[in-house]
Amino acid sequence: MIKVVKGNPTPEELAAALAVVQARAAALASAPSGAPREPDEWSRPARVARRRVPRPGPRAWGRTYWPS
Repeated sequence: MIKVVKGNPTPEELAAALAVVQARAAALASAPSGAPREPDEWSRPARVARRRVPRPGPRAWGRTYWPS
């Protein structure tokens, strides 16, 4: 059972969301159960950190203090 907890979707929006959920469930049901699944692209850590984070400069510690 699917329940809308926030917002007021139109019947067309609700039908579109249910179609996506049903298509995903059908795709998972038709997949062979013995084969190992690859993790989804969304769960890959490399997707989040595509570039290297710049390292702080030599006096970066002095800029971290914010006087109140």
